[in-house]
Amino acid sequence: MNTTTKIYRSQSTNPWFNLALEEELVNSVSKDEIILYLWQNQNTVVIGKHQNPWREVLIQDLENDQGKLARRLSGGGAVFHDLGNLNFTFVMHKSHENLEKQLKVILDGVKALGIDAQFSGRNDILAEGRKFSGNAFYYGKENYYHHGTLLVDVDMKKLGRYLNVSLKKLNAKGVESVKSRVINLKDLNDNLTISMTIDALIDAFEKEYGKCDEITMISETTASKEALKRYHYYASWDWRFGKTPKFDVTFDEKFTWGEIVLNFTLKGGLIEETTIYSDAMSTQFIEQLQPLFNGLKLQSKPLITALEALEQYDSLKPMLADLRTWFDSFNL
Repeated sequence: MNTTTKIYRSQSTNPWFNLALEEELVNSVSKDEIILYLWQNQNTVVIGKHQNPWREVLIQDLENDQGKLARRLSGGGAVFHDLGNLNFTFVMHKSHENLEKQLKVILDGVKALGIDAQFSGRNDILAEGRKFSGNAFYYGKENYYHHGTLLVDVDMKKLGRYLNVSLKKLNAKGVESVKSRVINLKDLNDNLTISMTIDALIDAFEKEYGKCDEITMISETTASKEALKRYHYYASWDWRFGKTPKFDVTFDEKFTWGEIVLNFTLKGGLIEETTIYSDAMSTQFIEQLQPLFNGLKLQSKPLITALEALEQYDSLKPMLADLRTWFDSFNL
């Protein structure tokens, strides 16, 4: 079957919009089309479909820096995106799936920039033995996409800062990110820019799949109603946090008045059950504390607010003050 090629570039750097647009493309691509979609996100951590955000990301640090947490449709691990990173997506009918051909576009594009690269066994692309591109896949009913990152000039300090386990003890289902040694392509070519990388990828894509008549630029003001509708879904707490599989998390701390262990069981991102262990002298305090957190989101602010229910007891105020400081340190 003859195919036609299309190239789309997003003018937005909002991950929720860019992922919504990606989903629209995979849902609407025709059987005879091969699409290359290029996009960038600003100050973002994107987790895989089955990952636990509390396990993977220092959420409060990210949000305090005006960053965004996003969850994608594909599997795999958590990745940090800034404007030094370029994302690519190959979108097509399943009958055209050819990973070797798709990867050849990336490898040839990078080679044209003067960098030798190889594909490794775990869906990564390496240069000088270090990872600069991770890849993941999504299979719809009839269509498919293969997407990945290209680390061109990413802020490595932020990459390391946000991608950390944010809870002290966590028993969780889902995929944990595998930390790999990474490298920016700019470290291998001082003159490299995102614009040059885009041009090289487009050229390699057209050589492999055929010439494209024009490149379609899409923004949040020119996108379809369906893409904007999905944007709100990708931005929602329910998708980003509520889709997390059931898990338990434990916090423990010692205070002058005793040791306390909080165990939360979460379902749908909400605290379903609370168990508290403590050697505090006041059994009343522990008994009154235990029911306060059920039904809450696992975030520092709601946990702190819940303590207000016990403010009426003057004898508990020093302990409540300690708990507020402790909860605030959870980085949730």
